[in-house]
Amino acid sequence: MSPIVLLPLTAVVTFGVTNIDDLFVLALFFSQTRSGFRIRHIVAGHYLGFSALVAISLVGFLGGRMLPEAWVGLLGLVPILIGIRRWIQRHDPPFHANVGATASVTTVAVATFANGADNIGVYTPLFASSDMTRLWVTLVIFYVLLAVWCVLGYALTRHPVVARGMARYPHIIVPLILIGLGVYIMVQSGTFQLFGL
Repeated sequence: MSPIVLLPLTAVVTFGVTNIDDLFVLALFFSQTRSGFRIRHIVAGHYLGFSALVAISLVGFLGGRMLPEAWVGLLGLVPILIGIRRWIQRHDPPFHANVGATASVTTVAVATFANGADNIGVYTPLFASSDMTRLWVTLVIFYVLLAVWCVLGYALTRHPVVARGMARYPHIIVPLILIGLGVYIMVQSGTFQLFGL
């Protein structure tokens, strides 16, 4: 296969494989638009969190990893703590607090970054094996696909089954998904090994 075809294909496959679970994270946040999150803040936060992953991967390929993956996985505690708080408050009136722009962008960015800690291990060698042209082409494809991911994540919340579940049981579904996401992040990153588990 021609290198001209292979490069975009490699970028698309790499992005898809490393970010498939982000569709569900995005759907979770998009389902919270009645709770103070705004679509533009979710998209901005997702781009910000993904950009942090790319930046660390670039630093990693230039001069070694900044932090061991197990330590990055500690960010999985953030969605776990948010999920626990939401579970404790599940019988309170629906969550309609005004979530500020900075808070919502930051929340989505941290969740995206934490969920993508394993991306660093894939992106670093991919970037390291690229010349400047290949690196730029890969990054452009990644950022275009990020927009596609945001559209797909939003579309998931409009699927009748997903929308019904999120509308009827958000007080149960949201906390459990957040806690599950945090545990998944920590398991994937090997974070529990830090505690001898």
